Amino acid sequence: MSTLYVVATPIGNLEDVTLRAIRVLHEVGLIAAEDTRRTKRLLSAYQIKTPLTSFHEHNKRAKLPYLLRALEHEDVALVSEAGMPGINDPGYDLVLAAVDRDAKVVPVPGPSAIPAALAVSGLTTEQFIHLGFLPRKKGARRKLLQSIAAEPRTIVAFETPHRLRSALVDLGEVLGERRLAICREMTKLHEEIFRGTVSQAIEHFAKPRGEFTLVIEGKAREPRCADRPTS
Repeated sequence: MSTLYVVATPIGNLEDVTLRAIRVLHEVGLIAAEDTRRTKRLLSAYQIKTPLTSFHEHNKRAKLPYLLRALEHEDVALVSEAGMPGINDPGYDLVLAAVDRDAKVVPVPGPSAIPAALAVSGLTTEQFIHLGFLPRKKGARRKLLQSIAAEPRTIVAFETPHRLRSALVDLGEVLGERRLAICREMTKLHEEIFRGTVSQAIEHFAKPRGEFTLVIEGKAREPRCADRPTS
């Protein structure tokens, strides 16, 4: 088996791609992309002529055998719509199948919304958990939030513009009035980093547009009896 390269691509600004990623995309025999239209823009910007094929949620079962056959005689690069493949996208299935067949799987790290949002959030980054996209339905979303209500680590989640306000309402009702950072359209022309409380965020994002990464304060640790001042 040849090598499967798991290549991080820009989450917005095309200049964020690494030199190594450009070289690998030039050299492999095939690129498997979650969104070929978006990937074509990147390839065009760097004069990359490597053959491209789609690999996304709706065709992954049909495409998986084709990509595994390709790996038998040529290196393949896996790219997601944006950021690091295998995280919140169907690229995980190809990575798992390649690993099961003892193929060499090599990460080509680079842009990712999760560490980028954490780094500018103003919240603690020593430990965190990632929830991916919050559930679409209100009941499932509130159930998930209730399950992490006592979580002391910083919480990261993705959200879409049409669900952002309802998600923020649920956050306030389930987790309380916590501090958070909301990163919108990261590294793009209209990038915005909002920092404040849940209620302030609801007021600020009256008509949400773009892609959102939420960084939410974990539950504050209550002081132990020994930590409390004595009278």
